[in-house]
Amino acid sequence: VPAKTYDTGAYHEPGPIGILFKIVHAFLYLVQPNPFPQGNAKWLNKYVNERVILALFFCLLNLAAIYYEIGFIVSAALGLLFILLLPLVGLCFCMCRCCDNCGGEMHQRQKKNADCQRSCFATFLFVASLIIRQVIGVLCAYAANQHLTTQIRGAKKLVNSNFKDLKVFLNDTPVQIDYLVSQYNTTKDKALSDLNSKYFDLKGVTIRETKEALENVSVSVEVLQEGTERLHANLTDVKMHLSNTLNDSACSAAQAASTCNIIRNSLNQLNINANFSGLPGVSSQLAKVNDVLKIDLSSLVQKVCFPTNFIDYQYRQSNFFHNIKNVLESIGSNISSFTKTLPVQKILADLTIYLTQSEAYVQDYFPVVEQYDFYRWLGCLILCCMVVLIVVFYYLGLLCGTCGYDKHASPTTRGCISNTGGNFLMAGVGFSFLFSWVLMIVVVLTFVTGGNVEKLVCEPFEDKTLFKVLDTPYLLNQHWKNYLSGILFKNPNINLTFEKVYSDCKENKGIYTSLHLEHLFNINEFLNISMYTEDVELRIEHIQINLSKIILLDEIGKENLLNFSSSGIEGINFGAYLAEINKSVTKVDLLSFANDLEARADQLPKGALENALKGHANNIRMIHNQQVVPLEQAMSTLNQSIRLLKRTSSELMVKVKNVISAVNAAQLLINNNASLVIVQETKKYMDTIVGYFEQYIEWVKESIAMEVAACKPIANVIDTAVDIFLCSYVTDSVNTFWFGLGGSSIFLIPAIIFAVKLSKYYRRMDTEDVYDDTENGNNGYHKEHLYGIHNPVIT
Repeated sequence: VPAKTYDTGAYHEPGPIGILFKIVHAFLYLVQPNPFPQGNAKWLNKYVNERVILALFFCLLNLAAIYYEIGFIVSAALGLLFILLLPLVGLCFCMCRCCDNCGGEMHQRQKKNADCQRSCFATFLFVASLIIRQVIGVLCAYAANQHLTTQIRGAKKLVNSNFKDLKVFLNDTPVQIDYLVSQYNTTKDKALSDLNSKYFDLKGVTIRETKEALENVSVSVEVLQEGTERLHANLTDVKMHLSNTLNDSACSAAQAASTCNIIRNSLNQLNINANFSGLPGVSSQLAKVNDVLKIDLSSLVQKVCFPTNFIDYQYRQSNFFHNIKNVLESIGSNISSFTKTLPVQKILADLTIYLTQSEAYVQDYFPVVEQYDFYRWLGCLILCCMVVLIVVFYYLGLLCGTCGYDKHASPTTRGCISNTGGNFLMAGVGFSFLFSWVLMIVVVLTFVTGGNVEKLVCEPFEDKTLFKVLDTPYLLNQHWKNYLSGILFKNPNINLTFEKVYSDCKENKGIYTSLHLEHLFNINEFLNISMYTEDVELRIEHIQINLSKIILLDEIGKENLLNFSSSGIEGINFGAYLAEINKSVTKVDLLSFANDLEARADQLPKGALENALKGHANNIRMIHNQQVVPLEQAMSTLNQSIRLLKRTSSELMVKVKNVISAVNAAQLLINNNASLVIVQETKKYMDTIVGYFEQYIEWVKESIAMEVAACKPIANVIDTAVDIFLCSYVTDSVNTFWFGLGGSSIFLIPAIIFAVKLSKYYRRMDTEDVYDDTENGNNGYHKEHLYGIHNPVIT
């Protein structure tokens, strides 16, 4: 069945970002390792009509849902605590610092391990802020955001490809149906061809073939005898001339003597090898065969063929041919009418209109989708920029603080660059408190939405669990056991499931099989050939054919066959013929001898001897082409004829007697049981013709089930909408975005702590601890403000 190829490949390869997608999937598995709760739908369907149990069941169902969603609930609860507590903690932290507590007092106590603490805080802040948040967090979120936008912009091509495949699917279906119908003519022509052929074909060509073979043997032997005599004379002349040439005085020279001797010793090879003069003739056998053929064989053949014509006439009188042709035409007209009664054209026309409208709708609203996606992309970019802004402040703080820090300067005399670094760190802390709750709100919302879509839609769709849930009896409609069959056929008891339809279309099976359309129109009822052949079979049983006047072979014909068997063909000496035929015409291949002679001449000194030998070589080649080649062709003809006669002569008398016995047996059968045998053979022939149509019908059924209207584009549309667009494009990108943004938000907390601690070592203090070696013998430190020593820069 002719089938078009579809352009859509329902498979998406995300590329390098796929590594991030797999990491997010692994994280979601840690959050939600529970399997899909498809059993809850079965319980619901079991108790759906029992109101008393229903309330209790919903309570249990809520508990099951909570158990299934426990990972998302706990994670979302932690996110809500983050949203509520971090701004509150920031507010309290600010108020505390305003009261010169929580590190707000511009005084730094001198410690011996101050340098070590400063280095540790700077390292931790660098790791938490730059490496983890920047590389893993911000870049991950930005890559996901950009990936989603890129895929949505490229989705138009994928959508157009699906619409194109659906149009090809709709347009190609009528062509495939017409092709199935047209192939009936091929089957019908084959049946009619067999119907018009002769059932009984008697041909008597053995005698004529034998006569032709004998004539070929006689002619070939004459040709070979004459040819070998002429060839022998020519080879004798060549040897004589070569011998005269070799007796020339030039061969006596030292350089030519050895070569001339070699050529002289090889001259005895120039002789004929096969001798056909002694072969026995076949003239006597040919004369006997000609005597047999003098009898008018054509009249005997007409007599033998008379039963065929007579039987054909009897058949036509019984209307057998006419009935068979009527059956064939009835089947063809019913198949054509069946295809016209199917509402295929109307359904395809309605679907084409709907498809065109849907495509126009998508094309009109796709710019709107791109516009809203731009707004989404911009919003996500702003969120990333919030994190980047905080990271920039921390980075500048670390850069300025590290570069401007002077370990010999006291806390009150620190430089401007170092103090600016500390201020940048505190600015980063302030923006962290301001942006943290906004970032976490987005993270929680996208986490709950994207995570549940992945767990409740994408993963169940991949392992087909989602279809099993949709196929749960009485779930989508409490009165229908099978929802899909209830929608299509108004009969919910037909076992038609979403999973089976999707799997069949995925395997590119025909829509007739996938949707069980036999419940709408059953092709078996229209393609049942038995309903057309019952009347013909009844007529065959009543066929009456009288063959009592038929004589297959009379006494003259039998005598002629016996004369042929005693023609003496078996007395031919086939061994003598085959012995000579298997020989070569000459003892040596003349072409090889001529080439060797020419090569020997090239070894001689330049002169008349060399030219004479080359002339002889050319003469030998001419003899081979003009005489040896025709003789070889005549030997080939003789070989074929002799072998044919040998096969014919093998047990010729026995074969002729067997033929006469078979004719006598056939004559007896015709005289006694001809009508019964003909009726039986007619039934066999009828079964042969019916077999053609049974093969055609089985092929039609198989083609409709597997090839006609193959619904691969429907499965591609579902895969494109759910697996590619919803899951691969949107859900994976959204999940990767909240994963990166959430990681950055979580690391705000340690970054805040390290930044506040580190800023103390970079900012310029108002007061400081001083060392007095005459007092306080324990440590030698006291607070400056107790002694009235102020910061000279301030004063």
